[in-house]
Amino acid sequence: METILSTQNNRVKEWEKLKTKKGRKKTGMYLIEGRHLVSEVLQNDADVVYVVATQDELDEIKFEVPNDLLVVVSDKIADHLSDTVTTQGIFAIVRIPNKERQIQEPASYIEGAWLLLDNIQDPGNIGTMVRTADAAGFEGVVFGKGTADIFNPKIQRAMQGSQFHIRLVLGDLNEWVKSFRKANLPVFGTELNPQAKSYQEIEATNDFALIMGNEGNGMSKELLSQTTANLYIPIKGQAESLNVAVAAGILMFSLKDI
Repeated sequence: METILSTQNNRVKEWEKLKTKKGRKKTGMYLIEGRHLVSEVLQNDADVVYVVATQDELDEIKFEVPNDLLVVVSDKIADHLSDTVTTQGIFAIVRIPNKERQIQEPASYIEGAWLLLDNIQDPGNIGTMVRTADAAGFEGVVFGKGTADIFNPKIQRAMQGSQFHIRLVLGDLNEWVKSFRKANLPVFGTELNPQAKSYQEIEATNDFALIMGNEGNGMSKELLSQTTANLYIPIKGQAESLNVAVAAGILMFSLKDI
């Protein structure tokens, strides 16, 4: 166990940079915050470098932290590291998996239900969709081009531990769609157009891909042209549209044979 009390400590400065994509890319590490996530990461197959915590937080937690990983810090350092208004005072510094683990060829994964994210930007939406995919029994989530960084602290926090329960990979969505179609498995897009089908017309199944598109612009036209069917959710009230994470939740639980 080690103790650091100064915010000017070089390691503290490096840890602060992990809140940025540039800092994560440079160091190959990312930061997670909060007792639930730290507990989850210690129980799963993750390469934890340090657990950083205030003494008050260590006195409160109910799980064990290996002594060789532990760094005790001041409340002021915890405030510097935190990405929230009020910090819980506990963090983990974790190595980012290598590219071979992050970027996967779809051919070896074409089984089960997969959620494909096409240029999704909002961390809260991404985290909610990953949690919902986990709850609905999906195999994994593919972060496509333009989608926010998996290791963004806000996304890590919003996933609430589901990132350790299902597969999260980076991938070319066009290649994933082609692989599903080649295996004669359905690929569902999401768009309201004259050819689109209500999701209620689709029979639940176990092996398929569901693509959710950008919050403002929807799915890319290239992907829409390759799907088995494009789905919409009938709206009974006067709202113009649904939040993408809400729509994804409805579709995942409806399409998956649970």
